[in-house]
Amino acid sequence: MKPELSFRPRLLDSLKGYNGRDFTHDLTAGLTVGIVALPLAMALGIASLEGMPNAPAIGIYTAIIAGFLISALGGSRVQIGGPTAAFIPVVVIVVQQYGFANLVLCTLIAGVMLVAMGAARLGTLIKFIPLPVTAGFTAGIAVVIFSTQIKDFFGLEITEKMPGEFIERLGVLAHHAGTFDWPSLLLATVTVALIKFWPKSWGRRVPASIAAVVGGTLAVTLLNLQVDTIGSRFGAAAIPQSLPAFALPQMDWANLIKLIDPAFTIAALAAIESLLSAVVADGMIGDRHDSNQELMGQGLANIASAFFGGLPATGAIARTATNIRSGARTPVAGMIHALALLAIILAAAPLARFIPLPVLAGVLVNVAINMGEWHNFARLQRWPRSDAAVFLVTFALTVVMDITRAVQWGMLLAAIIFIHRITQTTKIVGVSEGPALDEDASQQVGDRTLPRGVMVYSVFGAFLFGAADKLETALRRSYQEPDVLILKMRQVLAMDATGLEALEGLARQLRSRGKHLLLCGPHSQPLFAMDRHGFIDWLGRENVCADMDESIARARQLLGEKNGSGK
Repeated sequence: MKPELSFRPRLLDSLKGYNGRDFTHDLTAGLTVGIVALPLAMALGIASLEGMPNAPAIGIYTAIIAGFLISALGGSRVQIGGPTAAFIPVVVIVVQQYGFANLVLCTLIAGVMLVAMGAARLGTLIKFIPLPVTAGFTAGIAVVIFSTQIKDFFGLEITEKMPGEFIERLGVLAHHAGTFDWPSLLLATVTVALIKFWPKSWGRRVPASIAAVVGGTLAVTLLNLQVDTIGSRFGAAAIPQSLPAFALPQMDWANLIKLIDPAFTIAALAAIESLLSAVVADGMIGDRHDSNQELMGQGLANIASAFFGGLPATGAIARTATNIRSGARTPVAGMIHALALLAIILAAAPLARFIPLPVLAGVLVNVAINMGEWHNFARLQRWPRSDAAVFLVTFALTVVMDITRAVQWGMLLAAIIFIHRITQTTKIVGVSEGPALDEDASQQVGDRTLPRGVMVYSVFGAFLFGAADKLETALRRSYQEPDVLILKMRQVLAMDATGLEALEGLARQLRSRGKHLLLCGPHSQPLFAMDRHGFIDWLGRENVCADMDESIARARQLLGEKNGSGK
């Protein structure tokens, strides 16, 4: 029976018993995180869509539309969604290779993928992505983000379009290194320091990023510093005082197949980051999110973002933590955060043109510093070498190539290592110690005596495709083939098709020579797999025994039949 599709946003359950006190807490938290999200949304839009005149606005639009829907339709009580730094490397490459219209289409496809993942109940599978892979691409993304901010951080005079590839970008930056601007560098450095060392007690009233943006804007205005601002680079109308019109994404059939890979990467990143954020939120408030509903909510939010020309969106850990620390109780706080952003652009959009770009670069550099989890590099020497290799490969590929191939190769290496480790844990040993089969003597298994011609092997661990050949190898090394082979399988907890094929091959080989295979105490999953395959019926159900006593009795019976005694 197939599980029915369940679509129940956490908002519905949260509104039961909702009262004025809850709304007050949600209102305070929503307004606070909305103010925090404003500079981040603009900075992320600029970093993702370098050169586009409405880049700051697109970042804010994404935070409003996707942020509202992620809270309204998701599976977490306090998740805050919007554009995040994790998407920057993917977005930059897609825009440079296929154009902004195809980025919007890519976001739509990723949204559909997320909805499908949630509907198929794949939310719990995200936890099977190994830590070295997630830590590797997270650190790599942080390095890429930092590289995209060097131009504005140092105030470099670069007129040509910045390349999307990391190595080429570093070459352009190095070529123009002599054009750096002292006021820009000082402003950006002070921004990073201010956010880093802003007292936590003050942060509850005035978020550090807002203090940095307001302080930096006032410094530029009052001191008449000649640095780039949103207005000087993008024009006075960079942030319109309205939302964009609803529009269906343009279908580019020529590039549609090529967009599947980056769309899948966006969907995977959105799933991983949103569910990690939800797990962090659960730990902070003592709750448990619905991972499948969260994926469906994320997917619908990305589809809506595409319909309004926005960027990919997902749950944001830093903004979610701010929401919780500000007193949020329900998804209403996240919806208020989006409405607060909408109110800001409706009322104060013209003021945004005065915001200095070095300050926004400092905000994003701080994001990169916090998300990098640099302590993992110091821990590599204590990790198993294989895990360290996966981490370094994923990190390097994320930086020098792209995150799509980094995740693919990281997962491939992790899978190979996992198979190897499973193979190493599978043991097949002879439990009978004693004379050879051709000697006129008996063998012992514990306090039981085995008749001549019977051999017992015990299998430990998973009997999967990486370990199936161990059975044949173990028998070959014994230099003997018994008349009756008993396999103790009580310690085999899992078996796949390859393991089953190896077992069946052994049984056929023995039968062709007039010999027999007995299975002793197979566990439930292997027994079910063998029964469903038809192997049990082929082998004979009388040859599947519950314990060793029954197996030895059946072996004596088979030997008696072979010798013609019938006993």
